[in-house]
Amino acid sequence: MTEDLTRPLPVVALLTLDAALLAMMELFFLTLAVGQIPLPVSALVALVSTPWLVRRAGELAGPAAAGAPLIVWIATVAVLGMAGPGGDVLLLGDWSTLALVVAGLVPAAFVLGRVIRANREAKAARSVGDLGDPAL
Repeated sequence: MTEDLTRPLPVVALLTLDAALLAMMELFFLTLAVGQIPLPVSALVALVSTPWLVRRAGELAGPAAAGAPLIVWIATVAVLGMAGPGGDVLLLGDWSTLALVVAGLVPAAFVLGRVIRANREAKAARSVGDLGDPAL
């Protein structure tokens, strides 16, 4: 039995676009501070949103599609962070940049690993189920 992946693909494309837009907003708010106290809002948003986008894409279209939001998020942060609007460098050499990258990348990579592992286990269970019980 083949799975119909035509319906989830537009949703995965939308999730991938969301990853790019979130990465842009996280970069723009990277320097947010109240007086002299920096607020790591960008890292908190990345910590929650990027793993969720990866997990949701994996649920809809499998592990191959689950990596798309993460790859687009990384590319957007790298490209806009190094050569932002007007040639500005948005990635600063301080802890807030490190917090953004780690909070967006590490949890999403763990979620991607879980999606891949769950897909492997589901395939293994299906193949064992197809073979039947050899004791019978």
